[in-house]
Amino acid sequence: MTAARRVDERKKASREKPDRTFKKLLVANRSEIAIRVFRAATELGLRTVAIYAQEDRLSVHRFKADEAYLIGEGKGPVGAYLDIEGIVTLAKEKGVDLIHPGYGFLAENANFARACEKAGITFVGPRSELLDLMGDKVEARALAQKLKIPTLPGTKEPVEDRAEALKLAQDIGFPLIIKAAYGGGGRGMRPVRHSIQSRAHG
Repeated sequence: MTAARRVDERKKASREKPDRTFKKLLVANRSEIAIRVFRAATELGLRTVAIYAQEDRLSVHRFKADEAYLIGEGKGPVGAYLDIEGIVTLAKEKGVDLIHPGYGFLAENANFARACEKAGITFVGPRSELLDLMGDKVEARALAQKLKIPTLPGTKEPVEDRAEALKLAQDIGFPLIIKAAYGGGGRGMRPVRHSIQSRAHG
């Protein structure tokens, strides 16, 4: 099939799909991340929904949305934003048809994307099967190398032992970055500029 024909087929398929009008977007995140998405959503004419942990009840993002709801009560300031069942249940109750994860927390969680899909809510991000593939950073790195995509020096498997991590870090060289193999959960990346041993002898 030629490229032109593939384009024509896609155009035809898109015309045959029923139009869906989105009305309400929930951001499964907090602070500046959520505020930026709210701003974009408002420009698109969408009603916005914020969620907030008890500890974030005075956070600005709560007051920037059209609606705001407490989530994950008693689960702490991070656990509340990782409560997949609670977030999706709330979204269904409030008539949300779009969920944007922001970044961090559940942004790379395939189970979250699947839960949204199952509930009939559009997840603003990659499909769950793509998150399955790329959410595991070790597998994603292996795939990139298989496809001959340049990668930085790193480990082939997750490292849990401190002594092993220190040895590997010395082999790779400083500075370096430590990243959770499975991402998400609010952990982010941690820069390491030197080891305790190298600083002591430096």
